[in-house]
Amino acid sequence: MSVIDITRVSSSDDMPDQPPRIADTLYHDLVSPEEVVEVRRRVRQVALRDVAPVADRIARGDERLDGFPRDVFDRLATAGIYRIPFAADVGGDGLAHPATATATAVEEVAYFSNSVAAIFDVHCILAGNAVNQGTPEQRRRWLAPVVAGEIVGSFATSEPAASSDLSPEAVQTVAHRRGDGWVLNGRKRWITNSVVAAFVVVLARTGDRLSTFIVPTDTPGVRVGTPDRKLGNKGQITADVHLDEVELGRESLLGTEGGGLKVALQTLTYGRIGIAAAGVGMAQAAFDRTAAHLRTRVAFGEPLAARQHWQFLMADRATEIAISRDLYLKAAMRLDSGTRFPEPEAAMAKLRGTEVAVLMARDAVQAFGGFGFTQELGDDDSSGPVEALYRDSKIGEIYEGASEVQRWVLARQIFGRDVVG
Repeated sequence: MSVIDITRVSSSDDMPDQPPRIADTLYHDLVSPEEVVEVRRRVRQVALRDVAPVADRIARGDERLDGFPRDVFDRLATAGIYRIPFAADVGGDGLAHPATATATAVEEVAYFSNSVAAIFDVHCILAGNAVNQGTPEQRRRWLAPVVAGEIVGSFATSEPAASSDLSPEAVQTVAHRRGDGWVLNGRKRWITNSVVAAFVVVLARTGDRLSTFIVPTDTPGVRVGTPDRKLGNKGQITADVHLDEVELGRESLLGTEGGGLKVALQTLTYGRIGIAAAGVGMAQAAFDRTAAHLRTRVAFGEPLAARQHWQFLMADRATEIAISRDLYLKAAMRLDSGTRFPEPEAAMAKLRGTEVAVLMARDAVQAFGGFGFTQELGDDDSSGPVEALYRDSKIGEIYEGASEVQRWVLARQIFGRDVVG
């Protein structure tokens, strides 16, 4: 594999209103194939044009009033961003390394808005990837318009009493047969995109096993609740999905009866790689803003960057971000190689990528001082430089498998299930 330098992605002239991308000179990508580097270049330009100008609006919005950022969703569709993960037969780009390209795209979007990255993740990596495991007719009916951005997809596993635990005993949403179809009853929680989605992929109990179903949101008995108000990721609209005697045809079953847990786990493994990449994107954004501030903020007669504390801390964070990027790229490339469950790599990537995002965001707030703690400055209504990153980063350690779950997954690999459970 040839050596690929990330400095080829862009120059500072391309982004005059943004701090310098330190990774463009500090990080050298020896892993990504040429097509993935091209995706990074393309998505970075799209994100700069279509996400960066509205990132403050999204980060400070009210989920119940501002809702889903449809304008940004549509612009990304027009730019072909949702084609990246998928094959040509459904309108996708047909890349040789779709998971690696998709994770790279998530990092570039999350650099400006983790909310938009989460929308992309759920729309393509979760809902889209799940449907991609369906029949040719399911892929034609539901996946092709997802790829085109004509409809919004959603994915529902979590419930009020089941999130990381997706055992049949924990999942209370139930599907039972009626004639040659199905009837669903239950309640799903924290469901991203549900308010605007055309369909939700639902994990439900069928007997003593789990199955997945494609549930159109306009089906009688489907009710989407009031959007949640969250600490961060305010553009990632979430709400409960209520299922009350929802009648579905036999064509709604995704995969085989009883095979739902396999679909869900494979999808969530891919999703963890995406969340890892989003963490790297946020960490890089916080790092770049902090580095620019430390160079220019003078205190006690010299720039803050002259202080050894900040020099050593930023050196450590640069190393951690580079390691985290390598981890998610490795996990994604193993998925592209045909390994359906690259669990160790995905767990390591999500654990490190999300934790470095939180650490770097916290350090950024500290470095900026009062400005770091400010959402909007009363003097001129300017936005705080890093507070949204601080709020948005925390969710990465929680959703799609909390950090504790990732450590448990790794412990199983180390000691075996017979010891760990």
